[in-house]
Amino acid sequence: MTADLARPALPLRPELVGLEPYGAPQLDVPHLLNVNENPYAPSDQVVADIAAAVARAARGLNRYPDRDFEALRADLADYLATESGVRLDPGQVWAANGSNEIMLHVLQAFGGPGRTALSFAPTYSMYPEYARDTSTSWVAGRREDDFSLDPDVARAAIAEHAPSVVLLASPNNPTGTALPAATVVAVLDAAAQVPGGCVVVVDEAYGEFRRRGVPSALELLAEHPHLAVSRTMSKAFGLAGARVGYLAAATQLVDALRVVRLPYHLSAVTQAVARAALAHSAELMAQVGSLRDERDALVDWLRGKGLTVAESDANFVLFGMFDDRHAIWQGLLDRGVLIREVGPQGWLRVSVGTRQETAAFKDALVEVASL
Repeated sequence: MTADLARPALPLRPELVGLEPYGAPQLDVPHLLNVNENPYAPSDQVVADIAAAVARAARGLNRYPDRDFEALRADLADYLATESGVRLDPGQVWAANGSNEIMLHVLQAFGGPGRTALSFAPTYSMYPEYARDTSTSWVAGRREDDFSLDPDVARAAIAEHAPSVVLLASPNNPTGTALPAATVVAVLDAAAQVPGGCVVVVDEAYGEFRRRGVPSALELLAEHPHLAVSRTMSKAFGLAGARVGYLAAATQLVDALRVVRLPYHLSAVTQAVARAALAHSAELMAQVGSLRDERDALVDWLRGKGLTVAESDANFVLFGMFDDRHAIWQGLLDRGVLIREVGPQGWLRVSVGTRQETAAFKDALVEVASL
């Protein structure tokens, strides 16, 4: 009997059999424009301050970190007050290892067997995985052809499925579409009628990139205790490698997340990195402004080439339509430009890069698509 045949079977959950781990391609090419990263590395001063903060934290690594990271929560509350004009108590803020873990906490606390999570597709492809991993039923309604969300469609879906969690990405991924405040309020009002309660999460991972005049759902928190607004430091702050996400909500909702979090889930090093970066938020937000300008110019250029482009309030652009989008994706890759083959058929998504990266993308696309 061979060694393989002698091994006992693993009791893998049936719904996980045959599945592959989530993840966009990680390829070594000159221009990486596929995962919506901030293309600008932290400045030398930011790096120096982070290094100094980590060094101070390292002196105490024999001790467990502050498991409720109160100083970081206060810093995040101060940042949100500046960025959105909404002043929160630090107890209304929660943080974790990326907004992915934030969402998992939400589904651990409010999802589970016999409960349903609802969203509207196309949207972030990790949402159904959060539901699956917490044994929560998953339902996806549909967005309109322009990727907006019809409030009446949302109300009907909530009434039909009685979800315990509704996930709304705004700006949406992969489309870049932001939701009007009136649409979010319509969803909140419908969710308030669900027997047993329903939490509405507005995922603002790309919130800092929204265009002038587009509101944040943070402005709705005071009147809607079943609302949570998720953010991340991966995008606007250029800290994708640090893995810091956070959420703002009523204190009661935040306290529920504290019940399901693992002990000491946010390391002392992670807390130190996040706080050091927040001290430079003004500098980092200036970069966000330049990326907004690059995004808007890219949208105009793509439309000028006769392509269809979704309205974007994020740091990426969804564009099409292509009869064979994979051939376009492959042609760009062959020329050293990696973008994302994602979204409805015929569409592709490109992250906003530096001017040099965007120029390389344009040159490659003109050649591949014969524009």
